[in-house]
Amino acid sequence: MSCLFGFDVGTKVVGVAVGNRLTGTARALAALPVRDGTPDWQALDTLRREWLPSELVVGLPLDNDGKEQPMTRTARRFAEQIAERYGITVAFADERMSSQEAARRFAAARAAGTRKRSDAKSIDAEAAAVILESYLLQP
Repeated sequence: MSCLFGFDVGTKVVGVAVGNRLTGTARALAALPVRDGTPDWQALDTLRREWLPSELVVGLPLDNDGKEQPMTRTARRFAEQIAERYGITVAFADERMSSQEAARRFAAARAAGTRKRSDAKSIDAEAAAVILESYLLQP
């Protein structure tokens, strides 16, 4: 079954999630380090070979008014790089509030005892899952 990758692009970490259209769901997959503006391509290449996504979705960071900001350029640059690297078209999804939702989910999982404080580094991957789910729910 074909799947999609979702990305939450940051200056220190790129969150990666995997999802599929059939269920309309996504789950956190990995939080990959970014060093000197360059993501861990080797780790991302490994994930791509393992999952073989047919679509890529990058969260587009916009301000509260829906306007572009400096991080928007970073996300667009990352999208260009992965599109060229993998030969797959990249879609964008509005990522406003994804980090807050990811933090809320993390706090709920901690309260339920299913996550530990040391798992906090995976919040970026959870934000990627939120971004991907919002994309999958679009008509």
